[in-house]
Amino acid sequence: MAIIEISSLQHPGVELFGTLTEAQLRNRLEPDKGIFIAESPKVIRVALTAGYEPVALLCEQRHIDGDAADIIAQCPHIPVYTGDRELLAQLTGYTLTRGVLCAMRRRLLPTVEEVCRPSSRVVVIKGVVDTTNIGAIFRSAAALGIDGVLLTPDSCDPLNRRAVRVSMGSVFLIPWTWITEPLTDLHNYGFRTVAMALTDRSLPIDAPIIASEPRLAIIMGTEGDGLPHSIIAEADYVARIPMAHGVDSLNVAAASAVAFWELRQRKE
Repeated sequence: MAIIEISSLQHPGVELFGTLTEAQLRNRLEPDKGIFIAESPKVIRVALTAGYEPVALLCEQRHIDGDAADIIAQCPHIPVYTGDRELLAQLTGYTLTRGVLCAMRRRLLPTVEEVCRPSSRVVVIKGVVDTTNIGAIFRSAAALGIDGVLLTPDSCDPLNRRAVRVSMGSVFLIPWTWITEPLTDLHNYGFRTVAMALTDRSLPIDAPIIASEPRLAIIMGTEGDGLPHSIIAEADYVARIPMAHGVDSLNVAAASAVAFWELRQRKE
């Protein structure tokens, strides 16, 4: 392994962790050549177990023989950049969570058909741009029986550093891709759709008819603007979570967890 001590923010190779923007890391023109940043030893281990290819590590000196030792041992052919805590925080613009970052190579994403074909429950994320919400939705989806995630292009990238960290690596555990085709096309894959929205025709989320659907696509929007009227009008069902104490809605991340649990496919 190559342990490289850095003393300058301009050291060759560390631009992956500092000067490149999320958009530059993502590489829209050639996604399979793009990079994302995994933060914290636990998240990095999940990514490695899922088969993601590491490119470089950035590690506080004290973690080389500590929390990051097993990760470094798994990645003997990549550079490990290290320095004191203050220098690394200057480089990245934030204090490292558990002192370790790993630059990893993106994969080609599956098609919508490849995500949908083996699935009985998928979630469609429409226009959610908050990284914390995206990470939390993925964590709930992986934990509560969602088989795949479809995101409209106006949503946040799930491999954004903060989204990855909030998900605790769940973005590596569940198939996902971008969906640009009309959501009504999900019918072609055998799905009925349920839009989470407050309307006059909204059913309570525990209405048995919804959960009894063998294949269901749950459509979530932002808690601010909600889903567009066109999507709500075209959905097979519209559902709401009953509220108490005059509260009208939940944060989209909290609402997704309730929806995933209530609408999970029941096993006989």
